[in-house]
Amino acid sequence: MATRDFRQLAWNAELEASARKLAQLSVAEDLDRGYDWTSLALVPAGTPGTAAVRSRRTGVVAGLPAAAVLLAEYSAELQLHPLVADGDQIAAGQTLAVLTGPARTLLAAERPLLNLLCHLSGIASLTRRFVEAVQGTPARIYDTRKTLPGWRLLEKYAVRAGGGHNHRLGLYDGVLIKDNHLHLGERLPSDGRYTPASAVRRVKEFLAAAAEGDPRRNMLIEIEVDSLDALPDVLRAGPDLILLDNLDTCELQQAVAMRGELAPQVELEASGGMTLDRVAEVAATGVDRISVGALTHSSAWLDLALDDLCLHED
Repeated sequence: MATRDFRQLAWNAELEASARKLAQLSVAEDLDRGYDWTSLALVPAGTPGTAAVRSRRTGVVAGLPAAAVLLAEYSAELQLHPLVADGDQIAAGQTLAVLTGPARTLLAAERPLLNLLCHLSGIASLTRRFVEAVQGTPARIYDTRKTLPGWRLLEKYAVRAGGGHNHRLGLYDGVLIKDNHLHLGERLPSDGRYTPASAVRRVKEFLAAAAEGDPRRNMLIEIEVDSLDALPDVLRAGPDLILLDNLDTCELQQAVAMRGELAPQVELEASGGMTLDRVAEVAATGVDRISVGALTHSSAWLDLALDDLCLHED
């Protein structure tokens, strides 16, 4: 099936700007208008340092370009020397990168650096497990907008590093007619009321009315369906995607069969409480996409540490 998709993230200037904003917050949180008094008391000014970022667990790396942006906010003299790349599988005890620069500044940046890499690598690691669980099926794993404020682009970038796919980046980035839109549509005055199928047609007309060159003209239209009753009419209305929310495995199989008969060009996305225990079973139904909120809202940090801090000798 030929597929149109939401924008998929790769490291670029937009992500770098997002990382810089978070880095500035990190510096302000730890240093405010003061200093790292512990390091000032114990480490002579100008002492050159080196340290290794090392993993204590197996996992998947994400966030190394963002880590370089973070370090630059502390000092242009802090340098990150990666030994792996985002998306690489790493073993327990493996060194991801070496840091060099003023020892005082290196110590000040340690916790924010690890916060960033542990969080993003944790997302990439969990994503990889979901991706591996559906191998051999047509299904692709997608993220959601269940992200931390300010972290969305970086968290979705980490999903990509783990081999997953990005759902829409924001409300501006696609149409998703959700259950609350549909509940409201049932309660509007009669001249404005809409059903799930007519909602799709109304959105199509709205987007088609946009001026030539307006990105809305090529925007994906998705609608949430939480029962099989509405599905035939919605399929005939011809959205790009249908989000099958909280359907059981038998219902998903029926939805796939119905799609094959009525609208083979429409992609089906399964969603709702997806776990590693269930995702392979869902993928085997023949759905095209599986969205997993847990990738970003419930991933455990990958345990990384800054080890072997010592004097740096050129």
